Amino acid sequence: MRESCTGTGELVRLMMRRDRLVLPWWVLALTMLPVLQAYGTPNLFPTDAQLRSYAATLQTPAFVALYGPVFEANPGSLALTRSGIAPVIVALIAALIVIRHTRTEEESGRTELLATTVVGRYAGLAAALITVSIGLALLGTLLAVGMLAVGLPLAGSIAVGASYAGAGLMFAAIGAVAAQLTVSAGGARAIASAAIGFAFAVRLSGDVSDATGGSLGWLSFLSPIGWVHQARPFAGEQWWVFVPITAFTVALTAVAVVIAGRRDSGAGVLPSPLGPPTAGRALSWPEGVAWRLHRVALFGWAAGFVLLGFVLGSAGRGIESLFADNPALHQALERLGGTQTVVDAYFAGIMGFLGLLASGYAIAGVLKLRGEETSLRAELLLNAPVSRIRWALGHIGISLVGAVVLLILGGSAMGVAHGISVGDLSGQVPRLAGAALVQLAAVIVLAAIAVAAFGLLPRFAYSVSWTALAAVFLIGQVGAVLELGQWALNVSPFTHLPRLPGGAFEGLPLLVMALLAFSVTTAGLAAWRRRDMTGAG
Repeated sequence: MRESCTGTGELVRLMMRRDRLVLPWWVLALTMLPVLQAYGTPNLFPTDAQLRSYAATLQTPAFVALYGPVFEANPGSLALTRSGIAPVIVALIAALIVIRHTRTEEESGRTELLATTVVGRYAGLAAALITVSIGLALLGTLLAVGMLAVGLPLAGSIAVGASYAGAGLMFAAIGAVAAQLTVSAGGARAIASAAIGFAFAVRLSGDVSDATGGSLGWLSFLSPIGWVHQARPFAGEQWWVFVPITAFTVALTAVAVVIAGRRDSGAGVLPSPLGPPTAGRALSWPEGVAWRLHRVALFGWAAGFVLLGFVLGSAGRGIESLFADNPALHQALERLGGTQTVVDAYFAGIMGFLGLLASGYAIAGVLKLRGEETSLRAELLLNAPVSRIRWALGHIGISLVGAVVLLILGGSAMGVAHGISVGDLSGQVPRLAGAALVQLAAVIVLAAIAVAAFGLLPRFAYSVSWTALAAVFLIGQVGAVLELGQWALNVSPFTHLPRLPGGAFEGLPLLVMALLAFSVTTAGLAAWRRRDMTGAG
């Protein structure tokens, strides 16, 4: 077994070098989110009564579905609830990094090349898991230190760091198993993403049921993401949850190791379906090839947007009841202009979240360009009479059209759920679908940054693109808590969007962002047309 891990140390150093830009930025961003929430919450809600009112708001079904349950009305616990999406992001990044360093390397042929040197059979898998573990250990340590630095108790701070690291370790193991199952990195990413989505849905179902007095609260204890929440930092820490977290990680890692030892290099457990003997007519043009590469991901994202839209839309009536019945919030409600204004404000905030998710889809779609380039498939296609610009526009166009579809589906599902609850289906569906579609202006700006990074800085395309999204996400999450200046908030394109539904529609900001996105995209495409094709780096 020891000989099978020969070269692991060298591979770890190589992987750390490849991730030297992406990994630190994500660690920093995911550290800052809960720490800054914990720092700013006491300033926004300085009294116990205000903390209890804030806790009551977060305990509504929509917020429980999105962020997780509220355990206690104290600054630390509420800050972690408000940052409840962060462990899911940690899990996703951990799984994707493992797949990037295992199945992606096999698919590109680099693993086979390394196998001709003194590298053991398990070295690649072991190095990928060690690399992710180093990043997660750093994340957990920084979180614990950060929570202590803002004045929170030691036990809860340690629980925060351990639970976030645990989320990453569990899904790194899932990523390792997924990498053994399929012959393609895309298939492995789909399996890992589906596992995260399923775990999130199970946690969501259990927590919402518990918050609404249902009988399915036990479902949360069946979800790895639910275990992370059940650590309950700053709310009577439950250390027992780290037993199933550890067991889950060890068991799936062992499964990945066993499969890796039994399969051939480049092969997968799941058989690859045989394609038709001849290519369809759609594959005779680059846009058809691009659609073939994007369609599975789009269908998966579409299902997620519909589900999320129904969940968040069904909670709109609950927001109305909360503000109508809560004396502590009634005065603020009147200043805002009535119950309908508060419901609109809730949906306007949710639209921003949908926009961020759609931006993630669009960026991932645009970065397919870089993936096709480094895998050399783009070079093969461009040897045919296909221009570089047309090839790139096929991927960019499908990514943006996909973002439009996702926003319409998410907004429409939200409108259906809310329309049924208030008896206004025909009015709410177009209203909320239109509000969701307004987010497209910000989405195309972030997608344009990805195009520019691909053309101008190809080796840093991934780090630049995802760092831009992480920065926008952080500004949206902690900007109000930290009372950032308007100049800082203006960095995010979402700041400039009309606050719909409920607000006044302004077309000028949308036009300006569209022109900006067009200019940045044009610059990226011009650079792509002139530069040499490059390999992975």
